[in-house]
Amino acid sequence: MKCTEKWLKEYVAVEFGPDEIAARLTMLGLEVDAVEPLYPGLDGVCVGRVLSVTRHPNADRLSLCEVDDGGERARRVVCGAPNVRPGMFTPLALPGAVLPGNFKIKVSKIRGERSEGMLCADRELGLAEGQADSGGIMDLDPGEFSGLVPGAPLAEVLGLRDTMIEVDLTPNRPDCAGVIGLARELAGSAGLPLGRPEISPPELAGSEPPFAVQVEAPDCLRYCARLIRGVKIAPSPWWLRRRLLAVGLRPINNVVDITNYVMMEYGQPMHAFDFDRLAGGRIRVRRAKAGEKITTLDGVERQLTPEMLLIADAAQAVAVAGIMGGSESEVGPETVNILLESACFEAKSVRATAAALKLATDSSYRFERGVDPQAAPQALERAVKLILDLAGGEVAPGGVDYREGVVDPPLLTLRLGRVNDLLGTDLDLDTVAGHLAGIEIHGERLDDQALRIRPPSFRVDLEREVDLIEEVARLIGYDRIPTSMPLVAMEMPAKADNDQRHRIKTIMVALGCHEAVNYSFVNPAHGDWLGLAAADPRRSMLPLLNPLSEEQGVMRTTLLPGLLENARHNINHQCPDLRLFELGKVFFAEPGSGLPREEERLAAVFGGRRHPGSPLLWEGEAAVDLYDLKGLLEELLRGLRRSGVMLVPAKESSPYALPGSCFDLRHEGEKLGEWGKIHPRVLKAFGIKQELLYLDLSTSRLLALPAVRPTFTPLPRFPAVKRDLALLVPEEVAAGEMLAAIREVGGKLLEHAEIFDVYRGKNIEPGRKSVAFAIHYRDAERTLNEETVAVVHQLIIDQLVTRFHGQLREA
Repeated sequence: MKCTEKWLKEYVAVEFGPDEIAARLTMLGLEVDAVEPLYPGLDGVCVGRVLSVTRHPNADRLSLCEVDDGGERARRVVCGAPNVRPGMFTPLALPGAVLPGNFKIKVSKIRGERSEGMLCADRELGLAEGQADSGGIMDLDPGEFSGLVPGAPLAEVLGLRDTMIEVDLTPNRPDCAGVIGLARELAGSAGLPLGRPEISPPELAGSEPPFAVQVEAPDCLRYCARLIRGVKIAPSPWWLRRRLLAVGLRPINNVVDITNYVMMEYGQPMHAFDFDRLAGGRIRVRRAKAGEKITTLDGVERQLTPEMLLIADAAQAVAVAGIMGGSESEVGPETVNILLESACFEAKSVRATAAALKLATDSSYRFERGVDPQAAPQALERAVKLILDLAGGEVAPGGVDYREGVVDPPLLTLRLGRVNDLLGTDLDLDTVAGHLAGIEIHGERLDDQALRIRPPSFRVDLEREVDLIEEVARLIGYDRIPTSMPLVAMEMPAKADNDQRHRIKTIMVALGCHEAVNYSFVNPAHGDWLGLAAADPRRSMLPLLNPLSEEQGVMRTTLLPGLLENARHNINHQCPDLRLFELGKVFFAEPGSGLPREEERLAAVFGGRRHPGSPLLWEGEAAVDLYDLKGLLEELLRGLRRSGVMLVPAKESSPYALPGSCFDLRHEGEKLGEWGKIHPRVLKAFGIKQELLYLDLSTSRLLALPAVRPTFTPLPRFPAVKRDLALLVPEEVAAGEMLAAIREVGGKLLEHAEIFDVYRGKNIEPGRKSVAFAIHYRDAERTLNEETVAVVHQLIIDQLVTRFHGQLREA
């Protein structure tokens, strides 16, 4: 919303400048985006009076002009405008001036003749934005502009010494989408009265209008209309054009400019129809018919749907209600009789139509937020008065005011005790009532402790008592409310779950991972991309009632799609070395419950090099593999002090895992999660062109396991005996099961056992693999001898050979 300092001060007589105005509006909750002087390029431009015009000796289309600039001698200026003539007043840019577009004026020679300035067209001064080129310099009319003397600063003569103030309105404050609304806020803040335009409409009561209005749709809450005959369409006077240009609107003609001016003044959009082009002399407010079309004022033919609200005559649509008029009833130079409309349409109807047509206008901006239905007749009478003053004509007897959709706001009770409790103040009821009256919120006094208030129709955001209390706080000034700390005794019990979540994140980061935080709403197509079966519970995604976009239309049932999207983004930006994880909730539909079932999970994706940036090339180039992921899981379990969790081959591969490369995390048969290599089909669906590993586990189930209490173990007094063991076993044998068998047979003498190599290839027959273990034996009470170790070691070999059909590999 744009306005100017002078326009605001016409309605509220504040004495402070634009910066203080901006500061006060901001403290009132109306954020000011910009405070800028208007037309700074007019510095160095004055009024010039052309004394003589002679033909340029070296150019047919140029003239030599003697121009009076108020100095001791006339200036010689070369001019190419066809309308230059002796005696005219026109803008003169003096040497040193910088015009819009950084165009610098200096003394120069043009076709051999000295030129000491430039006579300017309105476009060259930035005063004709959006208008057709006039083809000549500005001709300043002494009858329209006072103070036309040579040398007078042009900005002062044209009334352009002003400041533009731009306010970023929130959707709940449509009342400030007009200059009067902003002035009301400023008046309430400064304790000054609010002025309003003078309106003296002609007496029309008891007369039948010479036109008919039929409202056929409930989306029209109010419709006011008047007919004015005998208007003369012409350019608007300068003061009106200047105001519109200052707020970014394009002047068109006097009638259209007045409707735009009143819209900016009251925040009430208006429209003028050429009455003689309305079939049947009637207006119908109806919904569009199937297949109906309209050509709007921008020259675009638009396809309409039955949900859209229209203004129509007896034959066809003549406007899209609340958005834009139609070209068939446009006010033009030949227009003589106009029908003036001031209406209020349902916000959601205008919003839906504007979105469907991809058409945003100053009118739709206001209707989408909610227009005051009581402002429609006031704005209409204001526009009627201006049209009679500037375009002539006479108002036809009678008028229309349909208001069956207008509903009074409900009464609210404002309790003084509640005001002071919420704000921490000690106000009396008269002070509260006075502040509210300053912004035209009036109430009836119930007693010394309460007011009964019916919110004004222009404040659609006032629905509860607390909204009125917020108004009091705004008007007092948030910076003036005394600060006091609440005296409350509170306990903050420690939450073990939060500590454990923090511990998980700390461990993952310590292991070289980076945390990702994604939205909880995802693309409905993710289930297809992952290849989930129809019966998979993760297919039952909860749809959002009002999604941000189609790609974010459902609640997630797994964390993996978000991480895969992150991975694609990183890979596409030349960051292929990935260690991403996310700890968050997933959501499942719960039959019979209005709320979803939530489960917290940990997911991660890995890819790229094992040690990116390593100075050792053979380490730097090695790709991350399943053993890296297995090691990470073991470290995570160790850090969380959870024991008894087995990392075993999956009984059934996940639909998004590569068969044979999918593994489970299990505890006493219960599945806690899975990890493995992502299927190439899934990678392709997500647009990823490199191999990735994944991890997905339920932290809820994992953290429910009992934590192993740390115990003190003294440093060993006796040395360990180390043995390596390698066996050939069938390919399907799980190395983890072999490791479990070693620990089972080793007994108390077994201190530690781990896999250090799995080999397939040369000298290993197909269908078999070599698994090598490092085994440490130690006795806490004595030094082990070779004979004791050999007995236990042989028992382990025999068990592995027998149970897993193994064959000992000799050195």
